[in-house]
Amino acid sequence: MSTLFPLSVRGASAKHKGKRLLGPIDLDLQGHSAYAVLGPNGSGKTTFLRLLHGIARLSEGEITWGVDEATARNAQSFVFQRPVMLRRSVLDNIAYPLAMRGTSWTDARTEARNWAERLGLTALLEHSAPVLSGGEQQKLALARALICKPKLLFLDEPTAALDGRATREIEAVLQEVQASGTSLIFSTHNIGQARRLAGQVIFLLHGNVHEIGAAEQFFESPQTPEAHAFLRGDIVE
Repeated sequence: MSTLFPLSVRGASAKHKGKRLLGPIDLDLQGHSAYAVLGPNGSGKTTFLRLLHGIARLSEGEITWGVDEATARNAQSFVFQRPVMLRRSVLDNIAYPLAMRGTSWTDARTEARNWAERLGLTALLEHSAPVLSGGEQQKLALARALICKPKLLFLDEPTAALDGRATREIEAVLQEVQASGTSLIFSTHNIGQARRLAGQVIFLLHGNVHEIGAAEQFFESPQTPEAHAFLRGDIVE
């Protein structure tokens, strides 16, 4: 079990210009798993991930981990739906997080080559990262997030704009790292992807946790009419 857990969320909410975007949320995550965050557009999935990771500001409440906050933040990585590419080569983009943590650039680049091979980016190592295709950039962002071997990886719609082949490749890597001990918390609109990857589901609606439980139970017998409707593909308001 990851030392990051349990994760406790109490009365957490986020507001922007006086408008409540999320919460209040009370939630306990007990240990290593792959958590799929589901819900209709506007339900607060991205804000939820950002709050847990600490890159969105809490308006109220608190989030606590099984370790001190500095240790928890240092053991996490985040892959954005639209990743930011540094104006450097693919190799140096992947190596950058390790170098910033004190690893020599020589050693960081060696490890970056290993991750580039795992993500199918070896042929692109000397290319400028900003000119890559969307799928290639997403693979780079995943390699860059994983190079520091995080205990917890957040992913916001990691394959939303990718074709089937790229989606399958990224899912394979996620399954590998999750099996090796990295917990995942990811948002997705792809119900098939959630079925393939998730051990637990967190269903958000109107900025609140509407339902949470084992993935198999959620998909086979959701507990609320709203979750039933969402899984049928109905519009949930």
